Amino acid sequence: MTAIQVENKVLWPQVWGLAAVQGAIALTWVIYNLYLAQLLQEFGFPAALATTLLVLENILAMVMEPLMGSFSDQAQHRLGTRFPFIALGVILSSLFFLGIPVVLFGVEPSQALRWLLPVVLVAWAMAMTVFRSPALSLLGRYALRTQMPLAASILTLVGGVAGAMAPLAGDFILSLGPLFAFFIGSITLLVAAGALRATGLNQHVAPVVDEVEEVSPEPAASSPQNSASESAMLRLPAGVSVQRLALIFGSGVGVALGFRFMMQTFPALVAERVPNGSVSLVVGSIFVALALTAIPAGAVATKLGMRRSIILGLSLMAVGCVVMLAIANIGLAFGVAIALGAAFSLVSNATIPFALSMVPPQKAGLGTGIYFSGGAAASSLFGFIVGKGIEVSLTVGAVAGAIAFLLAATCVAVSKAR
Repeated sequence: MTAIQVENKVLWPQVWGLAAVQGAIALTWVIYNLYLAQLLQEFGFPAALATTLLVLENILAMVMEPLMGSFSDQAQHRLGTRFPFIALGVILSSLFFLGIPVVLFGVEPSQALRWLLPVVLVAWAMAMTVFRSPALSLLGRYALRTQMPLAASILTLVGGVAGAMAPLAGDFILSLGPLFAFFIGSITLLVAAGALRATGLNQHVAPVVDEVEEVSPEPAASSPQNSASESAMLRLPAGVSVQRLALIFGSGVGVALGFRFMMQTFPALVAERVPNGSVSLVVGSIFVALALTAIPAGAVATKLGMRRSIILGLSLMAVGCVVMLAIANIGLAFGVAIALGAAFSLVSNATIPFALSMVPPQKAGLGTGIYFSGGAAASSLFGFIVGKGIEVSLTVGAVAGAIAFLLAATCVAVSKAR
């Protein structure tokens, strides 16, 4: 390993450019979720349609995320860059995002035209899937495998700050009005893509092999005939297996489903058991803790290894889901919130690196897309439960969250054994 290679274990300017994209994605989703029901009602739709739309968007994202990731892998191979997908997705997303309030104010909500709003809403969500997996898969080009959790901590930091805006600044964002709020989100996407491009999209760290647990030894050489027959049987690119993709998908399902149950149950517990407690401040402290502990957690994950970090973080979150049933005062509520945020930092810093470690470098987009596909599947399932009006008690919600986190941890642990 040369001195230059040692110094360039992480390309920090490029990572910050990628973090800008992550923050823009999180911010636009915050704005979208805050305004969705309101926009639908202003066009004469029932507020319940918001849940149906989110389920539909997530079902489509299950397919689109790995598909766009795979297409970007092909572009990387043929053109030497993923930027065509990123640029196209960002431009479409910005246009559709700004088009949402424009439709609201520019079209009379007649019986025929009012359906234009849901169409634009779904179109925006699909445009977002065009560039998310291709963009975030670039993390594997900007950091050595051993350093990816530390690099990912910057994405977690920015994402945590953006996520905190929903509970802590939701009223302010709503006070801006849809046209101005969506304009800010649209411009943020374009600026973030420009920052990513300006930092040097095509640069990557030197391909140095890392001596850590995540780097599995090369399998014994098999005959070309056997390798060809195995690839043909699985109908997947060489070096990619159904089992590994299933474990990436399963981890995505577990993390997203656990987080959904946690974020539904925890605010309800605080509202029920802490009289006059500020639910928004308590919930917001989860994201504040997530952001503040992101970099220290990234350093810890770099020492422990990405798999151990994920398993530890998910185990702590499973325990936290059970402990939050014992909330009896505001102090304990804040303590649990901070603990959940810190534990989730360990998970967030290592999930994308984990997905990238499970596929060959030339299939980074596919690996990232499969992980996000699992998250979309979990969100669809959760939305279906909510949309059907299925009663989920606070105890059941907390236990379901814990089980989902443990499911994800099991997928990660099994991947190491394999």
